[in-house]
Amino acid sequence: MNTPNQPSSWLGNFLTLLFGPKMLVMLLTGFSSGLPLLLTGSTLKFWMREEGLDLTTIGFFGLVGLPYTLKFLWAPLMDRIIPPFGGRRRGWMLITQVVLMITLASMTFFQPAIHLPAIAGLCLLIAFASASQDIVLDAYRREYLTDEELGIGSSIFVNGYRIGLLTSGALALVIAEYLSWPTAYFISGLFMFVGIVATLFAPEPAIDTPPPSSLREAFVGPFLEFCRRPGWVSILLFILLYKIGDSMASEMLSPFWVDLEVSKPQIAAIVKTFGFAALLAGGLLAGLVIYRWGIIPSLLIFGILQMISTAGFAVLAVVGNHLPTLTVVIAFENLTGGMGTTAFVAFMASLTDKRFTATQYALLSSIMGIPRVLAGSITGLLATWLGWTGFFIVCTLLALPGLFLISRLHRLTDRPIQQNISVS
Repeated sequence: MNTPNQPSSWLGNFLTLLFGPKMLVMLLTGFSSGLPLLLTGSTLKFWMREEGLDLTTIGFFGLVGLPYTLKFLWAPLMDRIIPPFGGRRRGWMLITQVVLMITLASMTFFQPAIHLPAIAGLCLLIAFASASQDIVLDAYRREYLTDEELGIGSSIFVNGYRIGLLTSGALALVIAEYLSWPTAYFISGLFMFVGIVATLFAPEPAIDTPPPSSLREAFVGPFLEFCRRPGWVSILLFILLYKIGDSMASEMLSPFWVDLEVSKPQIAAIVKTFGFAALLAGGLLAGLVIYRWGIIPSLLIFGILQMISTAGFAVLAVVGNHLPTLTVVIAFENLTGGMGTTAFVAFMASLTDKRFTATQYALLSSIMGIPRVLAGSITGLLATWLGWTGFFIVCTLLALPGLFLISRLHRLTDRPIQQNISVS
């Protein structure tokens, strides 16, 4: 007879979960979450440049992405207000997905060179609806999955998200090339049916804690609850530092390929295609490891692997454009990047109080993006000053503070959730 610790038992349970209905919901909603991002980002900028818009105007369009950074400001409303249909989470999921489908399809009627203000307003609305969808999908994932399912669920969701990015990036460009840009956006809008269908058939998560009883509690409660936890400052420091070296290295990869004289076909074949496959495989493998050993041990394992992968770029800077080395480094970096991101997403979800899931996750994910913006802004100076080898060595060493903090996470995150919080 098998015991829970025997491979045939836990692996069988893992495979049953992997191919079950919960993971299908995670895959489809992840796709729905990832689809809109590039349609107001790099894909839109491609269209704008083809229509002859100047680089300054194209650069300013990056501001339409602000809702993704500021989403924690209205996340409390989505914790407090329950739509009249669908439930607290599914109701908001349907609202945001229908808005995204309509607004993306509406891009069909405008051209950047002629209707620039209308395009700007529409893209801002798309970004707001997309960020709002992310808020509620992150909350839904935490409340729908058990603690045991959170790792593999996060893995499948992240992989669905990346497939959505690929669809709104590469596939949209192909459609625009052979049909037209308006057609590409119209078809992209139709792809939102994937998320709508998943939402219609997915159950509303049942939680044993009531939502905030007032707007005051919805806005203040999440912060009070988190700040009353032992070691909350250490937890925030870990979120800031865990992927800082990896993020800084990623910021400079495009100019690094140019200086290394990596050709465009090599980039397309290795960095984009093969690297993307390794990224998906890394996310799936991470789900297996997290299911077997838990989130905190996985964070340590994946953090070490991420650090080794960053060091690989320093080796590549010395070796030069050597195809076998390039392939191994890219594959390993994407594999470990997929692992680290999956564990990190699962960890942040595990930190949330289910009364304030939307707000706390939105806040934690916004904090996670701070190093990418601030530290990323000085990567060019560091690379110029230190050279590519020195730069990637520094990025490798910057992973150490986050790894050292992991030893405290078991104690800091193993705490009871406060059931009653006064905000008066």
